[in-house]
Amino acid sequence: MGDALGQVLAPALGIAISPVPIIAVVLMLATPRGRVNGIAFTLAWVVTLAVLSTVVVLLGSGAGAHTGGHTASWVSWVKAAAGVLFVLLGLKQWKGRPREGHEAELPGWMKAIDTFTPGKAAGLAAALSALNPKNLVLAVGGAVSIAGSSASAGGKGVAVGVFVLISSLCALLPLGVYLTGGSKSARVLESWKGGMARHNAAIMTVLLVVMGAKFIGDAISGLTR
Repeated sequence: MGDALGQVLAPALGIAISPVPIIAVVLMLATPRGRVNGIAFTLAWVVTLAVLSTVVVLLGSGAGAHTGGHTASWVSWVKAAAGVLFVLLGLKQWKGRPREGHEAELPGWMKAIDTFTPGKAAGLAAALSALNPKNLVLAVGGAVSIAGSSASAGGKGVAVGVFVLISSLCALLPLGVYLTGGSKSARVLESWKGGMARHNAAIMTVLLVVMGAKFIGDAISGLTR
């Protein structure tokens, strides 16, 4: 199980540090339906990642990701492809960064977030967790790593649970602050939102390049064994 857990920590943290879902949750919590929408968003985020990860692990295990005591070569090729994609996404993110003196432009849908129903909040969470290219590749890459590990079926299940828990911190932490922080929660969440919005491009660029290097390194290591 240790092998599987070690493989998923980096991609899970990569999803957890995503600025956009953090900003979305904070904006959502500041609306009249903040409590119910925030809970709906968080639950949908967790469930979507859990389903996606479980399906990929089951498919990967069924396809022989780890047989005969060795990880299949196709697992390394998947990681290599993911690593290259991360580097390209990182370069795109950096080129599209706001120039000095200009504010970062947030997605247009954020302006309508105060009109969201719980269903829309849940749908947004599903889209951001499973359809966002960066999160989708990280989730698939992490799940493939679990499938290709030497862990037992039970160990892989625990690894999926840990992966989903860490990956969901971007939603769980703001919701937790909102529910338990009392009068101070609004100030804390606003500071998180402001910092993430200002430094979104830098955070995402560094994150994507580091993840790219990590996945490419893992791929090279697996293919040269």
